[in-house]
Amino acid sequence: MITLADINTAATRIAPHVRRTPTIEARALSAPITPAKLSLKLESLQATGSFKARGATNKLLSLPAEALERGIVTASGGNHGLAVARAAKLAGVTATIYVPENITAAKVEKLKRWGATVEIVGRVWNETNLHALAFAEKNGAAYFHPFADAAVMAGQGTAALELLADVPDLDVVLVAIGGGGLVSGMGVAIKALKPSVRIIGIEPTGSPTLRASLDAGHVVRLPEVTSRIATMSCAETDPQVFDVVRSVVDDVVLLSDEDMLEASRWLWFELGIAADLSGAAAVAALMTGRAAYGAGVSVGALVCGAGPEGIS
Repeated sequence: MITLADINTAATRIAPHVRRTPTIEARALSAPITPAKLSLKLESLQATGSFKARGATNKLLSLPAEALERGIVTASGGNHGLAVARAAKLAGVTATIYVPENITAAKVEKLKRWGATVEIVGRVWNETNLHALAFAEKNGAAYFHPFADAAVMAGQGTAALELLADVPDLDVVLVAIGGGGLVSGMGVAIKALKPSVRIIGIEPTGSPTLRASLDAGHVVRLPEVTSRIATMSCAETDPQVFDVVRSVVDDVVLLSDEDMLEASRWLWFELGIAADLSGAAAVAALMTGRAAYGAGVSVGALVCGAGPEGIS
């Protein structure tokens, strides 16, 4: 779906509108979680609190003004919706965000503060998305898919350009997965620039969308999604996204919601980083040993979203 050239173009296009987030080394800790060198890419400090601002902004700027005249609509577990609401503000148009029932109250409040109309419907993103698509067709609004869109994926991939520039000796990168757009975009960039880097995706045990599809060799629809993490809950990915994931991701590991909550608490206690549960997924993979690396290995972990879950 995308190439390194697309990601480089996206980086130039969105640079005036998004933040170049910092990468910090996790050190001097009271409770280290890995003997490896651990670098944290803080997309939790991105505009709207997640990497999603990259993809939504790139999508916005790739469209002609007339395509936006009737507003923007999307379906989201929260973070993409916030990014789309911000994009709508930049364009001066309305935003309608459909969200599933398991969205956190904090994200609903943030969406409303960005001026979006919020519609809560559906148990999981795939159900919610049907309503967003119907709204787009009825009202002529521009639909921004959260992951199965080349412009969105290219925008997300720009985070990898920054991470590699900050930590050129990377051996492994850990990335949370919802629908697969982030890990795909970052994977394309990383494999093009440094093919030796292993890319490990993380999914909830209650929503193993990509893991199940990789095991089957084709896209499968999960019969049930039980994870409460709306930003990582997707019953079925897109076939083109799956093809990209299969070509760039080396492994996908599964973690419980509780694992990610503990990691969110660790990030807050040790480093003062307020991460939502998806943002803590990469750290959780290390804490649980699902991703284990020895001294001398350089690991990059994406803290992909902000949230108050670990603050206590």
